[in-house]
Amino acid sequence: MPSGIDNKTALVLAGGGSFGAVQVGMLKALVASGMTADFVVGSSVGAINGAYYAAAGTVENIARLETLWRGITRNDVFPVSWRSMLGFAARRDFLSASHGIRNLIERNLPYRNLEDAPIPIHIIATDLFSGEAVVLSSGNAADAIAASSAIPVAFAPVKVGDRLLIDAAVTSNTPVRVAVGLGARRLIVLPTGFACNLHAAPQGAIANGLHALTLMIARQLVRELDNLPAEVDYAIVPSLCPLAGSPYDFTRTGALIDDAETSTRSWIEGGGLFERVIPNQLRPHSHH
Repeated sequence: MPSGIDNKTALVLAGGGSFGAVQVGMLKALVASGMTADFVVGSSVGAINGAYYAAAGTVENIARLETLWRGITRNDVFPVSWRSMLGFAARRDFLSASHGIRNLIERNLPYRNLEDAPIPIHIIATDLFSGEAVVLSSGNAADAIAASSAIPVAFAPVKVGDRLLIDAAVTSNTPVRVAVGLGARRLIVLPTGFACNLHAAPQGAIANGLHALTLMIARQLVRELDNLPAEVDYAIVPSLCPLAGSPYDFTRTGALIDDAETSTRSWIEGGGLFERVIPNQLRPHSHH
């Protein structure tokens, strides 16, 4: 597609907890292939990865993002203590504050405000009271990313301006629709996928909640893509399948990065970037 103001390409990154490591592998392969984007739209963990891509769409920058992911532990993102558990039991409305995610962003992201990103970045969150999608394109990056990642019950809502915001996955709008509304006529979509090869139910409230969110995100993406007008081109990087594990488990991030990089390289070599196809991995399925 020729370049120009009416033919902008958006890099679209969905949410998915620790499965966000899959997007890192995808980005490694895509950037190495020469992919570029005019702007980025991200939600939840996709907002984190998208914000780092927006700092510089280079192999070196994605290598820094990979190093960050390979060192992340669950406690870095979900800093749950006995004190927080007791507070939750005493009817506090959330399990943890968002300081874990904030600290990761503030220590590692090379710009402070969204409008300072070299590649324009737009982060999606949900208004707690109205349920509408909120697009954050300026202001403090750590606040925006924490708001987009504020999973209900797990994290406290985040106040940005005069709004209380929660995880973007709660709204019916996905980054796909937002990207088109911002002028994109070509989308490169990076889903995280969902655990389609589980042998038992996830263990624990947060693990179950995150698994349910990944199912909902996949359904939203398919619904949005199925209804895109024909003039909007897209390429969807296939997520890993079959996929086991939990989006609450941060012990397998290295393997997810490596596997996603390998599968994405094969997809690119097979012409995937030029096929307007919704991968079956995003549609309802199971391996049992």
